[in-house]
Amino acid sequence: MNNDSSRHAPVNGKTKVIVLIAWPADHIRTPTFFNALCAERGINAVMVPWAVRPEHLADAWNGLRFVDNLAGVVLTIPHKQTAAALCDSLEGDAALLDVVNTVRRNADGTYTGRMYDGVGFVDGLRNQGVTLDNQRALLLGAGGAATAIALALARAGVSALTIANRSPEKAQQLVQLVRQHAQHVKVEAGSADPAGHDIVINATSLGLKEGDALPCDAARIESGMVVAEAVMQPPVTPLLSAAAKRGARTHLGEHMVTAQLERFVEFLLNTEARH
Repeated sequence: MNNDSSRHAPVNGKTKVIVLIAWPADHIRTPTFFNALCAERGINAVMVPWAVRPEHLADAWNGLRFVDNLAGVVLTIPHKQTAAALCDSLEGDAALLDVVNTVRRNADGTYTGRMYDGVGFVDGLRNQGVTLDNQRALLLGAGGAATAIALALARAGVSALTIANRSPEKAQQLVQLVRQHAQHVKVEAGSADPAGHDIVINATSLGLKEGDALPCDAARIESGMVVAEAVMQPPVTPLLSAAAKRGARTHLGEHMVTAQLERFVEFLLNTEARH
């Protein structure tokens, strides 16, 4: 796929609109990838970012119900968990985890939510040639995206998964959930120390804002590890930069989103995205 941002999807009275809701929204890059795909394939749809404060989400959400050419909503930080409660129905991992990142507006104005962050993250790793079978993974974070990523990693064949979060109680809750649905994987709550792991994944928002602390001690990163991000902007976060200096293989946050584009098109537009 050509992600040349100079290409644009057509916009006219029949254009289907997808709203990406975030707060803040100035770091958002997903519409660039999605709109380039639509332009390339002649799909009459466009994604636009909306900056919606958390306290205003419900009002914006309910207003969108009455927009007939709205195909759906894509959600990112900090709305993924709150939006799940605003949906009329949840499917797949969204129902299991009570978190959404993709919501279809149905013809009657109801909302159906799904969660693609986990499968998107795993697909993104595999698309870049990262092996997950029998690997020891450290997941930093236990929020909306992290919950889906944890479950997807366990399903993808990792041998052990350590979940580290600033709230140990939240990490332990996620451990229990993963154990219920992936009993073959050793899952435990632990520290953010990357030593002894094959794959380190930052699923926190640390790195999004300038001056953020690193989510783990970079000095403990070892050569040969894979260090992966869920943060997309900046493309190379301080964690990835520090990991590269330690000889680790780095994996960009954008790979999680680009791996989801096909699913967005198929679920929200009822269009077969693949040729």
